[in-house]
Amino acid sequence: MPRHLTRSSFLATAALATIAAPAAWADGPADQDLANARLLVAVELLLADFYERALAARLFDAGGRDALKRARFNEGEHLAAVSGILTGAGQTPATADSIDFSYPSRSFDSRGTVARLGLALERLALGAYLGAVASSVSRSLTLPLAQIAASEAQHLSIFQREATGHPLGNSFGDALTIAQTSDALAGYTS
Repeated sequence: MPRHLTRSSFLATAALATIAAPAAWADGPADQDLANARLLVAVELLLADFYERALAARLFDAGGRDALKRARFNEGEHLAAVSGILTGAGQTPATADSIDFSYPSRSFDSRGTVARLGLALERLALGAYLGAVASSVSRSLTLPLAQIAASEAQHLSIFQREATGHPLGNSFGDALTIAQTSDALAGYTS
């Protein structure tokens, strides 16, 4: 999908580049923030893989495909942002080649199965980002992480509507700890 640079996209990218730069922290990012970033990279890689497979399954109409493509694009920007936290600290983030993802049998056989899987994965992503916001040591990370959480909530509503017929879910999303997120991710890795 071609990237169109909007004013908001430019500002968000500039803000994330600033927080990811080593100069943004006096002594570098806290271990907690780095642990969150490593886990969020894995979440984003899982989502990227899911959206690629969901699009390849060709189960959605034009509107559904457009939503999947936009979500995939968003996930790419999220991945760049959380990877930037690690590279800014001199670390190498995981890549798609680093992790093998697996899904329950027949996950991509129908719109319904894709929607239910998407719902589960986007709940995981939202929870992971809310947990990262709650546990972030660096104040400069909380706004960008919260902005990504808001984007994940939008993605969640797409699958919420498709899987349940209701676009809106709980009033308060569940924040997941690093351990809870890691345990949930383990269900999709082989």
